[in-house]
Amino acid sequence: MARIDAFQLRKMIPKEEFDYTLLRSALSQYSGVRQKINGLLQAGVIIRVKKGLYVFGHGYNQAPICKEVLANLIYGPSCISLEYALAFHGLIPERVETITSVTPKKDKVFDTPLGRITYRYLALQKYAIGIDQVWTDQNHPVLMATIEKALCDYIVLNRTPRLIDSRGSRDFLENDLRIDREHWKRFNLDELRKLNRVYSNRNIEQIIEVLEQGRSGR
Repeated sequence: MARIDAFQLRKMIPKEEFDYTLLRSALSQYSGVRQKINGLLQAGVIIRVKKGLYVFGHGYNQAPICKEVLANLIYGPSCISLEYALAFHGLIPERVETITSVTPKKDKVFDTPLGRITYRYLALQKYAIGIDQVWTDQNHPVLMATIEKALCDYIVLNRTPRLIDSRGSRDFLENDLRIDREHWKRFNLDELRKLNRVYSNRNIEQIIEVLEQGRSGR
């Protein structure tokens, strides 16, 4: 029964990540939809990520699960930011396992069957700027911070100690964040200035100054 349901479900639900509304619609031909869903969960055909959000289980999925899409869906409005966004864009060398998003809602942490996803509160006027839609693959658009916003969010939300001079700022970029100097030129200084008109953070000002110095050869 579970195998038949899985085969039919895969035809009606092409994506690996789906919500309760879509699942209920796909099972509408059956009586006792809630019981049918419980049966699919027990059989491992589907996995509940959180109430109302599901993915196909191992052996039934046709593609890798997109954790970034789940991060957008689990708690919102939100966008992926901080270290995960910087790593996604190739600015820091380490693989970042925990997805951290920013949200104008309360801090939250979700331990899902696919790993931990963290949400950090950011005031709405700061949250609402510097968000891009990126594609993790051809099927998955995701809301993610620009590299400039991800840097600003990291500085603000991690309560970075006061950067009092250029040496300290360079050390922060190279050793704390491990952003290689060859990548510094990727930051758009005008975008950083635009963001900091809202963030109004002295450390961000200091980072902008250091990035400017690097481009002028100082």
